[in-house]
Amino acid sequence: MIPYEKKEHYTIDDLAEIVTLLRSEEGCPWDKVQTHQSIRSDLIEETYEVIEAIDQDDPEMLREELGDLLLQVVFHTRIETEQEHFTLEDVCTDICNKLIVRHPHVFSTVQADTTEEVLKNWDAIKEETKHQTTRTQTLEAVAKTLPALMRAQKVCKRAMKDHNRFLCNESALASVTECKHTLEEAMHMEDPEQITRAMGELLFCCAGMAQTLGLSAEQVLTDTINQFISCFRVMEETCAAENRPMETLSNSEWNALWKKTRRSLEEED
Repeated sequence: MIPYEKKEHYTIDDLAEIVTLLRSEEGCPWDKVQTHQSIRSDLIEETYEVIEAIDQDDPEMLREELGDLLLQVVFHTRIETEQEHFTLEDVCTDICNKLIVRHPHVFSTVQADTTEEVLKNWDAIKEETKHQTTRTQTLEAVAKTLPALMRAQKVCKRAMKDHNRFLCNESALASVTECKHTLEEAMHMEDPEQITRAMGELLFCCAGMAQTLGLSAEQVLTDTINQFISCFRVMEETCAAENRPMETLSNSEWNALWKKTRRSLEEED
């Protein structure tokens, strides 16, 4: 058998065996004491780094980050294998079975010629296999650990299914406008509890409107954050060139410079 450190190519089985070795008594002092909880944040971090590689359209970075994410899957599975709960083969079996069951148009005789038909079948099969008999159960099934904006849009999407209340742009806009008005009233009354509630409702309605418009609320906000940082950087550079600290700008000067900078950046795009 070729020693691991001398192999040129590896498989997922090699990865599983290496993790097993690292977790053994003769293995790594750090690896063998880790738990699901202690490396929980690593899984989240690696997932976001994969997303960053995708956003940057960087194949080499994506290859590396997918490996890091795969390690997390194998590592968590190994912890469960040591407890005799399940193995990596069980994990692979479960996902393969799920793919086969949810693609009856490929592995069975169900007809589905469009993406819409595929997604409709997928949702129906998912609800059946998870024994979700009410719409509320589908809402509760949305992961509570998702970023709040992403979770809000997924909840809206499932709530809107087969329901026309929010399915037109006018209704969605009216909901956002109503929530904005409620927030303004709460701010006028200087009521912290009402302000908090109204702010949450406004954010939720905005996520619902993104769903109605066919947009990803998470991506839209990410793009806006990036644009804000770019605009802020140019403003800071402008102030530095004029030897004037940003904090000395009056509100009107700030707004004027902000608008000018945004127009300039938009013209460059």
